[in-house]
Amino acid sequence: MRAAARRWWTGTLDRVAASDPGLLRLAAGLRTVGAITLTLGVLSLADAEVSRLVAGAVAAMVATFAVREKGRGPQAVTLALGLPVALASLSLGALLSTRWLAGDVFFVALVFGAVYGRRFGERGTALGLIAFQVYFLSLFVGATTGALPALWGTLAVAFGCAAVARFALVPQTSAGILLRLRQAFRARLAQLLDAQLGLLDAGPAEVEKALADARAGTARLHETAMLIQGRLEEGTPDAPTARLLQRRVADAEICAERLGLLLLTARSAERADTLTLHLPGAPVPEGGHLPVRDPATDALRRDLRALRTLVRHPVAGGAGLAPVRNRLLGYRDEENLPAASPPVQDVFRGVGEAARAVLGLRAALDGPQDESADSPETARSREELDAEDAAIDGAERAGDEAEEEREAGLRRPTTRAAVQVAVGSALAIVGGELLSEHRWYWAVLTCWIVFLNTASTGEILVKGYRRLLGTALGVVAGIGLAALVGHHTVTAFAVVLLCVFCMFYTAPLSYTLMSFFVTAALGVLYTLLHTYSLDVLLLRIAETALGVACGVFAAAFVLPVRTDRRTDELLTAVLDRLGDVTGAAVEQLSGGPPADLLDRARELDQALADLRAATQPLTHPVTPLRTRRDTAEYVVALLETCAYHARSLAATAELLPSHPSIAADPRLRGAGQRILDNIGAVAARVGDERSTAEVRTGPSVASLLKPGAFGAPRYGRVTDRVLRHLQRLDEAVVGLARPLAVPLARPAG
Repeated sequence: MRAAARRWWTGTLDRVAASDPGLLRLAAGLRTVGAITLTLGVLSLADAEVSRLVAGAVAAMVATFAVREKGRGPQAVTLALGLPVALASLSLGALLSTRWLAGDVFFVALVFGAVYGRRFGERGTALGLIAFQVYFLSLFVGATTGALPALWGTLAVAFGCAAVARFALVPQTSAGILLRLRQAFRARLAQLLDAQLGLLDAGPAEVEKALADARAGTARLHETAMLIQGRLEEGTPDAPTARLLQRRVADAEICAERLGLLLLTARSAERADTLTLHLPGAPVPEGGHLPVRDPATDALRRDLRALRTLVRHPVAGGAGLAPVRNRLLGYRDEENLPAASPPVQDVFRGVGEAARAVLGLRAALDGPQDESADSPETARSREELDAEDAAIDGAERAGDEAEEEREAGLRRPTTRAAVQVAVGSALAIVGGELLSEHRWYWAVLTCWIVFLNTASTGEILVKGYRRLLGTALGVVAGIGLAALVGHHTVTAFAVVLLCVFCMFYTAPLSYTLMSFFVTAALGVLYTLLHTYSLDVLLLRIAETALGVACGVFAAAFVLPVRTDRRTDELLTAVLDRLGDVTGAAVEQLSGGPPADLLDRARELDQALADLRAATQPLTHPVTPLRTRRDTAEYVVALLETCAYHARSLAATAELLPSHPSIAADPRLRGAGQRILDNIGAVAARVGDERSTAEVRTGPSVASLLKPGAFGAPRYGRVTDRVLRHLQRLDEAVVGLARPLAVPLARPAG
């Protein structure tokens, strides 16, 4: 009974860790709720009136979510600087409350300065956000000069309670966050293996859903790997430790993705296209006869479950798991493979490589393991991992960072956005005051918010639509909640705290949901301030719609950045990174000097994530341009396929010269040159439609796998895999030519 309860609890923790990597959303919600609760408690002991309670709650929320630095020291400095900024903003709001023209002009100037401050990094962004939100707070609670001393005290209490919540109640360190992200990676890896088991066993009626689950699991694992990458520098004690963890996470991610592709191939009549794992809605490869019941596939199901157990089990060296681990690692040797068709044998090889990646990941995460029950195959795998670790410890990190060319003047993104939001806010003030003399500021707030974390007209349009939808739904909820709580202060604040928690917990998942909870909470706050009415909530919808319209108008007509231009710039950046990673990996595999390949691969992943976010306006379900949407999805999926193969090449190249079974082969340089030329041709065409660059096709890279290629015997299995990655990368890059209108060169002769 106790063992079953322990398994249930462990499984629950794994599911929570997988659903919220690093528990970042949970911590953000609890920290904000804790700050607000402390503030309300302190102010209640001081017998503060309801308007001060509302002001304190909002100020505590702002002081909590505005500070985004990763280190505790920088967070404390920003929070300390934020208090005088907030006091000044509140005071100016109260002083200008009776001077409407001067107040409007200052509000527009404040908006400009707050957005422009983003160019100074996270601290500039935080201080600008505090200044704007506290000025808005002064309008919301109707601050006057006579009430300033009490409100100053309220702000001081709110910032103090925010500091207590951040550093004492819900403390987070970079090392602690990285630890939880590692746990999330392990949990998501186990979930992906579950999905791959489902893909193996799915019949014709279930295979589409099983493939969709495998795609989602692959994407979620990659998301967690990127989160780990962003915390390595602050969360590890030194560079070698960060480098080791980076490599082990990359190995595990690549092996898991390769295993899914091998399973797809085993189900197919021919080798599956990697694009199938990245393009939503891509058909399942036809042919094949899995699932079947024969000794080989039964053993494969057993071993996939065993691999999942190795990932989930907290201790890898237990007596019960050692034989399982040894069996899986044995599949790295040809003589240990079961009798089966070549595609199924490839899956067993993939299981062996994945088991090796899990062994390395566990050593990096949990430290030294029990080696007493190791088989010769397991001992060999450990020796390989130790050699790689030693190579990392002795490596000198290159410190040459290219100086990025920065845009100046109105072309600088922060300056352009500041001008746009200032114009939009001025329009929102004029229009908002026509709708309401007292609550026009809602339009300005919406205009400000739709410009946060957006960079093109299309992104602003999509964000505005989501905010308007969430606001409309939140008004309905606000009406019901206001009727339920009435004027019961304690109950009302409890409902507000619940809404605030849900707002921060759902913010990274859905902007619509976040807007819903914000508006629902406002309905309750208006009840506390005795200003609630149905007309007020309907006015909020109208002001929100006006703010969205003003923001979209400013983005479209004031120094506009069209979505096409933005996506072309990001697409060019992705292609440049792809060429950089591929060229460096091929050069190193050919015997060239070592380079920081995994860092470059993660830069490629980040560039691709930026492109994926920028294409959301083109791929949104309600877009009327269906052909354009399909093209954007196809191009992004092709680039994700390219990134997978580039990561795999980089990870293999990083094993040189420590891996005993991998040797550099200068003949690979010729196999990769055409791919690099084609990447350059596609990037040139995207950057300039007048470019005459063409994509060249020729003999398949896969033909290099044939015996006698290059006048030499067949390569070893690792080199075969490198050439297969080059072949798939070549096919994907050539595939980009058609949707991006890059001409194909005529065959010679």
